[in-house]
Amino acid sequence: MLDMKELRKDPKDFEARLKAKAPEINLSHILSLDERVRHLKAEAEELKSKRNHASKEIGQRKQKGEDVFSAMSEVALLGERIAVLDQETSRIESELHLALATLPNVPMRDIPVSPSPKDNVCIKSVGEKPSFSFPFKNHVELNERLHLFDLPRGAKISGSGWPLYKGLGARLEWALLNFMLDTHRKNGFTQIMPPLLVRPETMYGSAQLPKFESQLFKIKDDDYHLYLIPTAECALNGLHAEEMLEAEQLPLLYTAYTPCFRREAGAAGSQERGLIRTHQFNKVELFCLTLPEDSSRIYEKMLQSAEEVLQGLGLHYRNMLLTTGDMSFASAKTIDIEAWLPGQNRYYEVSSVSNCTDFQARRASIRFRKNQEKPQFVHTLNGSGLATSRLMVALLENNQQADGSILVPKVLHKYLEEEIFFIKPK
Repeated sequence: MLDMKELRKDPKDFEARLKAKAPEINLSHILSLDERVRHLKAEAEELKSKRNHASKEIGQRKQKGEDVFSAMSEVALLGERIAVLDQETSRIESELHLALATLPNVPMRDIPVSPSPKDNVCIKSVGEKPSFSFPFKNHVELNERLHLFDLPRGAKISGSGWPLYKGLGARLEWALLNFMLDTHRKNGFTQIMPPLLVRPETMYGSAQLPKFESQLFKIKDDDYHLYLIPTAECALNGLHAEEMLEAEQLPLLYTAYTPCFRREAGAAGSQERGLIRTHQFNKVELFCLTLPEDSSRIYEKMLQSAEEVLQGLGLHYRNMLLTTGDMSFASAKTIDIEAWLPGQNRYYEVSSVSNCTDFQARRASIRFRKNQEKPQFVHTLNGSGLATSRLMVALLENNQQADGSILVPKVLHKYLEEEIFFIKPK
């Protein structure tokens, strides 16, 4: 949620920056609603002042035994008008709040302005693309002999887009998750195990609602109105909703493993087969609440912790600074970490690290107090640390051997039941 007071100061600048993210944005309606609310409140305050003054005079006249019938009638009329103004103010304030909720976060000023992801900027590249002396395969082809996941049986249980891991595939997935959690805990993040179903208020606070309602799985009946989380970010943002934190408590650094659920599964096609894009996937999330002046430093800490996972696995990746048009709704700055997937012959995002400034905190009412100063909103930051489905693809495709086996990275050995150096075809 944007600060209406700040927006009011320089609406042209705000609109120009918002249009860099969503060209269709026009602030005229919001500014008109804001002006109407302020006018109604001013009129109501003036009438309340008159009513208070008149009520005081009536009390004085009563003490003198004077007739106050007409004066009391005037006060009653003032009360009726005030009630109408308050009701109209409440209605327009609700409309204004809803309109503000549809506006995305404002991009930081150093973000490349473009509507196209083609203009994202590579700011870092680590490692090299693997070279193979044999015809390499994609992860779906490799799995025909490895039997690490069973997509047809997953589809039989739940429909297409719901993966099923089995045997060594399930163990390798679990090893990846434990390696990532250990990495982030070592780097100072506290592990959380949040609920997977959350209330509408929680989804609103994280900026999933109202914009992404159609992309969410939900339960709504006589007993429950809950949403399956599309990312642990939603639940972690709700941890401190409606709270006043002390500055000394910050930063709060959290990590969480959860399954994630998303209704949109992307386009079908050879590049989207297998584990590339699914309705359910596993993810380790990083989420931080911090003082505004520390958010840039915490952002770098999160990015480094996510990168450490890829470096430990020995995977080639690059960091891409996203353009204004490719950023998420709540983000003011986003860097995507993209791993190279040989079977797709392209890079795919395995982590997206975003600084949401005070956008989510304002929606969820998460504030902090420093000494006796006026309370301020915290900054929230989130990032994948990482999502395992595409990470599994990267691990299989980059580490494949000529005989169809997979070299298991050394960092994962201790997480498997026995020391497995290669996953071999059956």
